[in-house]
Order: sequence, then C-alpha cells, then structure tokens
Amino acid sequence: MATRARRTQRRNQVLSREQIIDTAVELLDTGGEGALTVRAMTERLATGSGAIYYHVGTRDELLDTATETVVTAALATKPGGASVTPEEEIRAVALALFDAIAEHQWLATRLTLQVIRNPVGPVTVGIFERIGRQVGALGVPQAAWFDATATLVHYILGAVSQNARVDGDTSGVEAGVNREEFLGAASRAWQELDPDDYPFIHAIVDQMREHDDREQFLTGIALVLDGITNLRWPTAPDRVHR
Repeated sequence: MATRARRTQRRNQVLSREQIIDTAVELLDTGGEGALTVRAMTERLATGSGAIYYHVGTRDELLDTATETVVTAALATKPGGASVTPEEEIRAVALALFDAIAEHQWLATRLTLQVIRNPVGPVTVGIFERIGRQVGALGVPQAAWFDATATLVHYILGAVSQNARVDGDTSGVEAGVNREEFLGAASRAWQELDPDDYPFIHAIVDQMREHDDREQFLTGIALVLDGITNLRWPTAPDRVHR
C-alpha cells in the first residue's frame, strides 16, 4: 500500500493541473462535451482517473474549470492604444468573448450555464466587473449600473451564443453544413416567400445572405452603447417609487 501511494504521489507531481485543463479543452474543441470522458482523459494523459480527480475533481468541475480558463483569458484582452475610451474597452472584451466562442464552440452552452447557475462564480463576476467598470466610466448614474451592465451582458452572451453551434442542439441543421451553405439555403427559401406577404424579408434577403457576423455583432454593441449613453436614466428615488 505504501508503494502504491508513493507511485500515485509521484504521478500527481508530474501531471499538472494545467496539463489536465489544456487536454480537456482540446477534447472539447475536437468533439464537444461528449468527447470529454474520464477514459479519454486518462488515455490522452497516460495516467489514472485518480490523478485527474486529485487535480480537478469531477467531470462537471473540470468543465467549469475549462470554461473559467478560456473566459478568464478572453477577459484579459486589452485594446491597443495609449488613450482608451470606455466604449473601446467594452468592444474589446465583447469581441474577445465573441472570438473565444467562435474558437471553442462548446463554450456557448457552458458560459450561459455558468452565468445562470453560479452568479458568484469567477466567470459571472469577471464578466460583470470588466464591463460594469466601463459602464460607470460612461457616466451612467450608479443607480442604473446594474440595469445597463446586465443589458450589455445579455446582448453579448445572446449574440455570441446565436453564432455558435450549441453542443447537442442540431436545430434541424444537417451535420457538416457550413455557414455559407446554411445562409444560401435560407436566402433561397426566403426568396420563395410571397413578396406581398413578406415585403421586409424580400428587401433584406441579400443582406442576410452576405452579412458578416462579427460586424453585425459590433453594430449591436454600438446600438446598445448608444442607448445606454443617451437614455435619461431615472434617479434612485424615481426607481424606488416607480
């Protein structure tokens, strides 16, 4: 028993927590949440399940840790330039989250779950803190900080999730269909609609087919920021008696 304990201890010392997290992210990127199994982890790392549990806990805890690792890296992104405005700071973190989910498609589901299930966790707190500071710097009255920040966060998470394949949700889209094929098929279907019944759809069908997701995302950020900075926010007493 003593010999086995010493071997386990040596193995745990060689295998780092960072290696486990990096391997988990690689598996998630390759095959989604279904690919992240204890067996796959032990085979990839040439170790036993005990070493993995020792460093990161259960599979759910590993998923949370992988999510935290990727999101924390995205939140560390800073815009270039010596003098940066609050709007530029918000756009930088929003784009960092957009790009992170584009790179790690499994992240959309996990990020949403983290925000819903763990409001005191580092992911939720980190996103609200990074964006909320800039909302304050925009001149929004403190009584409205939460509403303004939550609006931005909800838009960012909703938009980036919409542009990612939510793991386990095929939504009627055939596997292997790329973005251009999907938008092309959708635009052809829209063009077949009766233009008298759907004049707006016919007017924007070409825009839908040719739009850039990243540019559309930034347009949404600009619209939300414009609303936040120009809205006449109620004072604290007004909010209480509203």
